[in-house]
Amino acid sequence: MTAPYKNVHQAIEYTSDRQLKNIGEKILNKQRINQEDGVYLFEKGTLAFLGALANWVREEKHGHKTYFNRNFHIEPTNVCVFDCKFCSYSRLYAHKEEGWELTIDDMLNIVKKYDGQPVTEVHIVGGVHPKMTLQFFCELLKTIHEHRPDLHLKGFTPVELDYMFRKAKLSITEGLQMLKDAGLQSLPGGGAEIFHPDIRKQICEDKVDADGWLAIHKTAHQLGMHSNATMLFGHIEQYWHRVDHMEKLRQLQDETGGFNTFIPLKFRNKDNAMSHVSESSVVEDLKMYAVARLYMDNFPHLKAYWPMLGRQNAQLTLSFGVNDLDGTIDDTTKIYSMAGSEEQSPSMNTAELVTLIKQVKRQPIERDTLYNEIKDYSNIDVYAQETNAVLN
Repeated sequence: MTAPYKNVHQAIEYTSDRQLKNIGEKILNKQRINQEDGVYLFEKGTLAFLGALANWVREEKHGHKTYFNRNFHIEPTNVCVFDCKFCSYSRLYAHKEEGWELTIDDMLNIVKKYDGQPVTEVHIVGGVHPKMTLQFFCELLKTIHEHRPDLHLKGFTPVELDYMFRKAKLSITEGLQMLKDAGLQSLPGGGAEIFHPDIRKQICEDKVDADGWLAIHKTAHQLGMHSNATMLFGHIEQYWHRVDHMEKLRQLQDETGGFNTFIPLKFRNKDNAMSHVSESSVVEDLKMYAVARLYMDNFPHLKAYWPMLGRQNAQLTLSFGVNDLDGTIDDTTKIYSMAGSEEQSPSMNTAELVTLIKQVKRQPIERDTLYNEIKDYSNIDVYAQETNAVLN
């Protein structure tokens, strides 16, 4: 699915909508669009027009480079004290027997499965369990770091962190510094959902609010830790709620420069309290990625989580502003599959992911967590390489 235009200039020239034409010219001149522009793009921009603009910005920033990393996930627990209406993953603490709780030894054994493999990152997120304290997670980080010091430790959403710090009676700065000293290197982007209080009240009223989420990421940036940012879209929010959310992130990025990537997350309605809410269409998904690329002008990277979209739809996003498909992801990851992922077994090896990217004429680049380039797979027969590695 590509725009039926020869180039972005043609897309702007051919549109009969004066406001869209003005927005397009702003983008070509690398001027920042405002919130009114963002809403208008959602409401009036055709998929072809948005795709042409977003792809132009993407290629101005990154050419055809499409990033991925070799990562795996650890999910300490799905037992949670919070009751987010969109969540298919967690089990309330009152019903903890329906969930799982991993010990530090359990989690170290997951890490040991990857001994000798060229993974670069472990991603640690889960539910908010009252018995998994700040001290518990500091011990976990130290244990993993001592076992494999080359592994980048990315972990904990502000939802988890806010609960840890309040329970420990520590400030955000004190709590993050403890985790950093234990080995934590960066934060994922989860828990943001939609920042506006009217939406949060309906879908995740009892967990950390927008100000708290932003304060934790701001403090992490001030301590020299990078982070990601997300937005849960395609449920009960309106377009202006999305733009309001992106504006708050854009303002913080102007201030700190600490965000690596923005990740729009598609709402899935399987087995949760919002199952009556219809999911967004593929067209709406692609519009979301395109507008995000146009609005989030100070975010260097835009990521699509391929397990939530499916492999073919993830390929489509690469023509709508996306330049990162996350990672290979181990098949023990439950967050995706329990939420109704398009992928029943959300795992790809490096060869499969490289091929996915090459099939749409993009340049596969393995990266580390901070987007340092590790290997360019453009001219590598990765299947032959992996076969030789096995034989040798």
